[in-house]
Amino acid sequence: MSIGDKAKNKAEQATGQAKETTGRATGDDDLKAEGKADQANAHTKQAGEKVKDAAKEVKDGFKS
Repeated sequence: MSIGDKAKNKAEQATGQAKETTGRATGDDDLKAEGKADQANAHTKQAGEKVKDAAKEVKDGFKS
């Protein structure tokens, strides 16, 4: 996972947490749901990047 991708995913996760918290505090269920969706999206991207990293490590292991 590149550092840029990791930073983007963490930023998206933080934005989602902020939206969820704001939605909860203001009683805005739509904003709360949007925040949860942003967080889920960020987690999915992070998982995909981890799979790519693991596959790359396996591939590199066969080169040695």
